[in-house]
Amino acid sequence: MPRIPIIPTIVVAAAVATMIALGIWQLGRAEEKEALIARAEQSLAMSSDVQWPKGEAEVESALYRHTRLVCASVAAIDARGGRSREGETGWLHSAQCTTKDGDLITVVLGWSRRPVPVSYDGGEVMGIIAPGPRIVASPPVAGLKDAALPDPRDLPNNHLAYAGQWFFFALTALVIYVLALRRRRRTSQG
Repeated sequence: MPRIPIIPTIVVAAAVATMIALGIWQLGRAEEKEALIARAEQSLAMSSDVQWPKGEAEVESALYRHTRLVCASVAAIDARGGRSREGETGWLHSAQCTTKDGDLITVVLGWSRRPVPVSYDGGEVMGIIAPGPRIVASPPVAGLKDAALPDPRDLPNNHLAYAGQWFFFALTALVIYVLALRRRRRTSQG
């Protein structure tokens, strides 16, 4: 009876163990994402304003909260495809605003059917802090219509599918290795 090759077996076992660990990690990430979405949905219901987050650590707790700030100067304005609050496709107009503190913040000014240039020189902006982070102005400014507000349900939570993929890859690697060992045994016997 042929012996099981040690080094290939160790390599396959390490790969399978890694894939299983990644699957378990993705299951944990799915729970974390569900908690993040639940917190974000609670934030939407809060009516009090929060300050614009000063660092990465503050962004997560400020997402989907109402805020207001003064856009002291506008560095650039651009238009990208997006949706209105009513769900129509069109153009979201965004400004790169600099605050009096020197922070550069993206502000979605509003929505229009066409990518026509808009004029905006700055001023007070109220809105909701969206992932990016950016502010989606509500009410819109610069004569634009309401852009679709950020919705936590739009956050992708596909970690369960990723976990399933890692577990499937681990099983596939094991099946292929067992088939290779069987073939090796048949070849050595015949």
